[in-house]
Amino acid sequence: MDLFIKNAVIVTENGSFQGGVAVKDGVISQIMGEGQDIEAEVVLDAEGKYLLPGIIDAHAHFSHPGREFEGYETGTRAAAAGGVTTAIDMPLNDLPPMATADAHEKKLDMVRDVAVTDFAFWGGLIDNNLEHLDDLNDRGVAAFKAFMRTAADYPKVNDDLLYAGLQKMADFGNMVGVHAENDTVISQLEKQFKSIGRKDRAAWNDSHPCESELEAINRAIFWSKSTGGDLYICHISHAEGVDAVRQAALSGVNVHAETCAHYLFFDMDDYLAVGPRLRAAPPIRARHQVEELWNRVLRGNVDVVASDHSPFLPEWYREGEDDVWKGIGGVTGIQSILPAMITAGVHERGLSWELLVKMMSSNPARIFGLYPRKGAILPGADADFALIDPDEVWTLQADDLFYRYRESPYVGKEFRGRVKQTIVRGETVFKDGEIVGRPGHGQLIRRDTVKSARARAAA
Repeated sequence: MDLFIKNAVIVTENGSFQGGVAVKDGVISQIMGEGQDIEAEVVLDAEGKYLLPGIIDAHAHFSHPGREFEGYETGTRAAAAGGVTTAIDMPLNDLPPMATADAHEKKLDMVRDVAVTDFAFWGGLIDNNLEHLDDLNDRGVAAFKAFMRTAADYPKVNDDLLYAGLQKMADFGNMVGVHAENDTVISQLEKQFKSIGRKDRAAWNDSHPCESELEAINRAIFWSKSTGGDLYICHISHAEGVDAVRQAALSGVNVHAETCAHYLFFDMDDYLAVGPRLRAAPPIRARHQVEELWNRVLRGNVDVVASDHSPFLPEWYREGEDDVWKGIGGVTGIQSILPAMITAGVHERGLSWELLVKMMSSNPARIFGLYPRKGAILPGADADFALIDPDEVWTLQADDLFYRYRESPYVGKEFRGRVKQTIVRGETVFKDGEIVGRPGHGQLIRRDTVKSARARAAA
């Protein structure tokens, strides 16, 4: 054996137990019970720490190529420091957006030699690139991102293109993920507030009411049901949105609900105090709404918790300090999502470790076609692990960060639970505060696309 991790509390989506894991050629070879031993080149004594399957961050923006907001070198280093072993990267902020096979290949060539952790690609559904979706699907993109609201250089989709894209998903067994907000309502509210001179931070929340998000979620679900195409609702910010997805899923629609750690760790008062670095779309909600969202998480009604890691240039944030319509917003957070969820979820609200693993490892692996290679501690799975001290109390400092720009709204926050070591395919990439993995160790992980029953019947 190459590696044997012993004396660990092994946490899976189905339960936890004392034991060990043996690794050969980057793959889990055996699961051992408590007290069992095996010879290996490297023996890691976990000393009772918790061994989780590596976190899969289903929603990250590395903005590579063409931008300088993050990039794969620093983005995957930060991921490793946060226990994230696979990051699924969005096409937004890429230049050009990954909406063609050519863009896919060029991006892969640029990032393959710098990534420390594994990664997968979201493809784009923009303008009218329907003729390119088959080629992107053949290259194993994990899903296709569509914006129901205009987003800078990434064009939104109207209902006709969303409908057509979902039809394609039904044909070849992939999925559309949507940023669900009603563009016309939000634009009207922004225009209204600007006309009366509002530029305060609260105007952002007032211009993005829960109803504007809920309407778009329900509209996307309607088209998913009509076409049979699989749907993923990104970054749901409030309980009513989760409820809509849950009800649709129970009625037979193949739709999944994602929320993000910042919607659970922070509230609107934090946003008003911090400013642009907590300005999200949809926005972070008021405390009572945060607790309602936690209620749905604890019930198991949320499928995935992700980061929506979306950093920008520091000067862009500063431009919006005193005028909410200027500058930019976006939460820098991939390094902190696991400590945030352990702290606010496990320790403060009684979230089970098993459900945490389900939402942050096993479910994203299944939904994005990476399971059982990823997201599980099982023989034959990749040896991806996050080794956690569940009770260490610590405060995040800017010097702890591995982002291109060492700024984050999580800086200064006290956490209980810390990532001590991160292992990707049997190789340690992060240990005790230091990146030890080599650039280029990370690999592109491709979706295992299974054709839908309709596609098989037509073949």
